[in-house]
Amino acid sequence: LSLTPSVVEESISLEAPVIFSYLPPIFRPLQSLTLSNPLQALLLRCAAEGISVYSPHSALDSAWGGVNDWLAKGLGKGQVGALVGEKLDANGKGEGAKGRLIVLNEPLPVSQLVDRIKQHLGLLQVQVAYPSGTGDIRTVAICAGLDGSMLVGRDADVYLTGEMCHHEVLASVTAGRHVILCGHTNTERGFLPVLAERLRKEIQVD
Repeated sequence: LSLTPSVVEESISLEAPVIFSYLPPIFRPLQSLTLSNPLQALLLRCAAEGISVYSPHSALDSAWGGVNDWLAKGLGKGQVGALVGEKLDANGKGEGAKGRLIVLNEPLPVSQLVDRIKQHLGLLQVQVAYPSGTGDIRTVAICAGLDGSMLVGRDADVYLTGEMCHHEVLASVTAGRHVILCGHTNTERGFLPVLAERLRKEIQVD
């Protein structure tokens, strides 16, 4: 999931030329890399050992068949589409979109939806905020990780994500939406075995 000292040491011991780290070790532009910063020291160690670090993060969230689609798969059968406008390549082919909106084939109580989410993510608990009036759930807006601002104001019965700030949750509940928060990494970590299997098939590694 992240670039850590143990991951770097394992890569060196296996003579692996690439580390596939879902979360990027650099989130903001850097003017320099120094050994005094532990994370930057890891990057310098990788450079010295000739190891590349690839972090797909938001691209993997948005890609069709990526993290957000994996989250939607755990909610039940329904029609899954883009929450925000789809991105097209130079040939007009869809590459993905930010977030997902699933319209379930069969409406269900929010308690049943919560049970499905916990089972899919392997969790014992999630945080749920309820609006004053509750009914069966038909539509769910999904965003892995932390991007609550993208969900607020969307037309859906439920907002499903990892984290949202207090004011975003309050605004959503006031607007009549349910909010289900599963924890940032919990909405991403479960996809990694799926991704690992795809990579094994692509590079034909046992």
